[in-house]
Amino acid sequence: MSVENRPVTIAILAFPETTASVVYGLYDLFASTGRDWGSIVDGTPGPSLVKAFIVAKRTGSFEAANGVVIQPDTTIDDLPEVDILIVPEVTIPPGAPLEGMFEVETRFLRERYARGATLASACSGAMLLAEAGLLDGHAATTHWAYCDILARRYPTVSVQRQRALVVSGEGGRLVMAGGGTSWLDLALYLIARTVGVDAAMQVAKINLIDWHEVGQQPFARLAGARQNDDAVVRECQAWIAEHYHEPSPVAAMVRLSGLPERSFKRRFQLATGMSPLEYVHTLRLEQAKQMLEGGDRPVEEIAFEVGYEDAGFFSRLFRRHVSLTPSQYRKRFGSMRRALEG
Repeated sequence: MSVENRPVTIAILAFPETTASVVYGLYDLFASTGRDWGSIVDGTPGPSLVKAFIVAKRTGSFEAANGVVIQPDTTIDDLPEVDILIVPEVTIPPGAPLEGMFEVETRFLRERYARGATLASACSGAMLLAEAGLLDGHAATTHWAYCDILARRYPTVSVQRQRALVVSGEGGRLVMAGGGTSWLDLALYLIARTVGVDAAMQVAKINLIDWHEVGQQPFARLAGARQNDDAVVRECQAWIAEHYHEPSPVAAMVRLSGLPERSFKRRFQLATGMSPLEYVHTLRLEQAKQMLEGGDRPVEEIAFEVGYEDAGFFSRLFRRHVSLTPSQYRKRFGSMRRALEG
């Protein structure tokens, strides 16, 4: 197999404070990608399109929180470079301290993220991403029982309590699924993003997976900016996440910052890698994507709701940023959403 056609590599981080159902459930879905559809349709297995590993900090099997024995494939030190690294749920009470419990794992997460891997979490696994400092200044989600704790312990994280899937971070390399079986959504999203929509639909159909309706649209991506230490900019990011649709949002952020306009724009650009206006456009377009995927509302109505009075300008902006018109985007990804839900 050529380098261009090599399987996507995904490692699932395992530790005693997790459940085997999530670890092996993710493993099974990834391992089936590309392989099982042909077996069912014409009796001929297809090529494996994802190579999955279970990785832990040391060799040897161990009991997970639900008593099932997990046997890692490799260790943190021996894991080769992978495209994606996933943290499953952490089965400790929401209020229990994390300090010192996962020092090896959090250091490993920071190192792999710095080297370019996409990091994902299922359920309360987002707590480890936050403990590693990787969610500072970004949108995030986790199991509903942990949202308040996440927000309180890590105040620079923008916790999206109502969303079942959040994609943030520079380049969209932080992917978080909410509670319960939303790890199924996480797997489908990652397969679709790295292998393709058709492969994700095949996995969904084989396994009779329904997409979770509440608070989530498939392939939604809340674009984040790179992590920053500027408290003024973080406050403005948190404000604009809720008010991006309002008129003159950049001027409102300038007022909120208390800085001269030129100074604010310079600091915002330095902290986020985007101008304030680019940041607003990005948030608006990502919200528009969700609305296009999830229904048949007129494009003009969607444009107005996300903050654009001129639907023509919105459509041109959308095409420039997404490389599809709003109608083309809806046709392509809305149909996939309906298939996943069916």
